[in-house]
Amino acid sequence: MSKSFLSSLIIPRLIIGLGNCEAKYDETRHNIGFEALDALAKTWQLSFTENRRFQGLFTEGMVKENQKVYLLKPLTYMNRSGQSVRAVSDWYKLSLASILVVYDDMNLPVGRIRIRLGGSAGGHNGMKSIISYLGSQDFPRLRIGIGESHLSKGTISHVLGKFTPDEKKVMEKVLPLVVNALDMSLKEGVEKVMSLYNNRTAIK
Repeated sequence: MSKSFLSSLIIPRLIIGLGNCEAKYDETRHNIGFEALDALAKTWQLSFTENRRFQGLFTEGMVKENQKVYLLKPLTYMNRSGQSVRAVSDWYKLSLASILVVYDDMNLPVGRIRIRLGGSAGGHNGMKSIISYLGSQDFPRLRIGIGESHLSKGTISHVLGKFTPDEKKVMEKVLPLVVNALDMSLKEGVEKVMSLYNNRTAIK
C-alpha cells in the first residue's frame, strides 16, 4: 500500500458515543452510543474519567501503530452534546474528518449498523447539537439501529425505553460488530469499514 494512499485514509482520532448521563437512562435505546464506547474502551484497556474541561467522560490511548485516539462520552445531556465535542475538538485542534460519532438510529432495524462520512442529523437531537457546534455535518458517524417505535408508543417513550429481551440478545451481538468496525477504521480507514460493515447484520 503506497504512502500516498495511506495519507488519504480517513482515520478517526476522536470517537464519541452519545447518551444521557443519569443512571435512569442506563441500558435504554438512546444510550447505545455510551454502551458502544464502554465496549470499545474495555477492548482497548482504557478507563474513562470525568474531565470538566470537556464536560464529559474522557480517555485516551495509543491503540494502533502509535496513533493516539481519544474517546468521549458527553455528560451535557443529549441535546447539548455539541458543547463537549467542540471542547475536545478545539483543545486538540482536530479536523472534522477525524471526528466519529456513534449513536442510535430509529430508521435502522435492531441488528444493523451503518457508517457514513457525513449527512444530516436525521432528527437526532445529539447530532443536531454536534452539527451546530462544529458548524458542519461533514464528519463520520456510525449509527446503531434501535428499530422503529410501535404505534402504541411515542418516539420519546421508545428511545428512552429499554430493549426487549429478544432485542437485548441481538444487541449483545451488535456491540462486538461496532467494536470491530471502529478498531478496523484506525488501520484501514472509515471508507473501507463502510464497504465491509454497512450490509452486515447481527441477526442470524
